[in-house]
Amino acid sequence: MKADPAVQKRLLDLAEVDAELNRATHRRRTLPELAEITTAEQELRTRKDAVVAVETTLADLDRDAKRLDTEIDQVRAREARDRTLLNSADAKRSVDLQHELETLARRRGILEDESLELMERREAVEMDVQHARAQEGLAQEKLADAQRRRDEAFADLETIEARSGDRRKTVLAGLPSDLVTLYERIRAKGGTGAALLKARRCGACRLELDRIAMSKLKEAAPDEVARCEECGAILVRTAESGL
Repeated sequence: MKADPAVQKRLLDLAEVDAELNRATHRRRTLPELAEITTAEQELRTRKDAVVAVETTLADLDRDAKRLDTEIDQVRAREARDRTLLNSADAKRSVDLQHELETLARRRGILEDESLELMERREAVEMDVQHARAQEGLAQEKLADAQRRRDEAFADLETIEARSGDRRKTVLAGLPSDLVTLYERIRAKGGTGAALLKARRCGACRLELDRIAMSKLKEAAPDEVARCEECGAILVRTAESGL
């Protein structure tokens, strides 16, 4: 393939643009914020589960406390009724009522002790709930911060990609189609389309050309499109090439 040396040199501008686009694509995939977000999301799920767990425990304690309060009220109501009956009961009935009142008093004492213990447990669990909610809030803030920084980075990358895309169109407009086709075919294989041959070294694979390869390049016409024998990139020859 033939191409004017000046035209071949413009391939370097195209390769530079593509390298910038590749860097942007790589950065988009490997932003540290992406890993931070994944970690923060996992932490937030863990914190949410912790909140649900302690809130469930608190709800269970509230249910038990309500049950105890109901039982205590029932016992007190029974005691009040027995005291009323005691005022008008005969001797035998009085003994039975007095015995029942003692039994009810013991039962009420047990229930009140359980209720007090439950209240103390509830206070501790309520503190756990507040702490769990605070930790959940911190996890949400951490996630939001990472997402904000990710979005800012993406916005910067979009600006770079848009600018580079416009520049690429401009460069392509001044290149012959057959040369562009060759360049794109090389890039499609995962390589660099074109690179400067500088001081006997390929700018794409960074390998130094041997004497045989350099001799072939010296003998090639200036408009001959040369390729690196190692990586296949189009070698753009200039005064820096060491020929």
